Amino acid sequence: MTDIRLILMLFVVVLLMNVIAYYIFIQRNYRKEQSSSGASNRDKFTFVREVLPYVGFVSLIYLLVKSQGIIVNKLVKVPGFSLEYDLARYIFLIEGNSVSIFQAFTSPVLTYISSFIYIFGFAFLLTFTFLFFLLTNQLKTLKEYAIAISVIYIVAFPFYILTPVKVTGYTLPGVTPLLYNLSPLIVNGLRTVDPLFDNCFPSLHAALSILAMLFIIFRTDLRSLKVLAVFTTLAIQFTIFYLGIHWMTDFVAGILLAFLSYFIGTKYHSLIANKLRLFTNTQNK
Repeated sequence: MTDIRLILMLFVVVLLMNVIAYYIFIQRNYRKEQSSSGASNRDKFTFVREVLPYVGFVSLIYLLVKSQGIIVNKLVKVPGFSLEYDLARYIFLIEGNSVSIFQAFTSPVLTYISSFIYIFGFAFLLTFTFLFFLLTNQLKTLKEYAIAISVIYIVAFPFYILTPVKVTGYTLPGVTPLLYNLSPLIVNGLRTVDPLFDNCFPSLHAALSILAMLFIIFRTDLRSLKVLAVFTTLAIQFTIFYLGIHWMTDFVAGILLAFLSYFIGTKYHSLIANKLRLFTNTQNK
């Protein structure tokens, strides 16, 4: 029940944030100009037909990631197979207790604000970036963004399966899992995407938020939108440490993964698009 309530709350709040941001940060003349230029180049049916395969592809990858618990349960039953690599121990040898500095000062207000940014602000940034390119008919950029998101999930998923790393709040002395201590609603809700709270390396919050920021910075010409993206992304990076979730190593890996996926999505978009189109046509026959 709590999982459903959190999902519904997330949907409603993020939807409202998207609507408000769209009308505040995207000027009216820009919306009209982009919408009219896109409509003249393609009809709505063609636009939806081209976008849906990418939405479906990202959804398929996301569902794969969501099946982590099932896959792990199957793997541990394989004779001679072990998942006890304890990557967190090696990370600790590299960086020690450095992230504890982010909890040198804590307060209930800061914890609530950080938790809101971590859950709702993160989801808002990802969805608003997608919806912005969708509603302004920037189809090529939308495809690049979808491909880049898929690359991040595909690269990160094996690490979550084979080399799980516990969150710092449950590992390091002097670091408290502030987010998970906040409410059972949050704990149970977040377990749907991270059953054991060990999906740390690389940080998806870092990788996906920085990826969205890169697309907004380099694929839009709206100053106000760029400022919003940079501010939100920086705030998200603070929360992953302050709330007792990620290691510095997770963060660095997330940055590298963001740039890698951005490069692949923008550089090899045409090649991947042709492969995806070929696969879609084969499935429809």
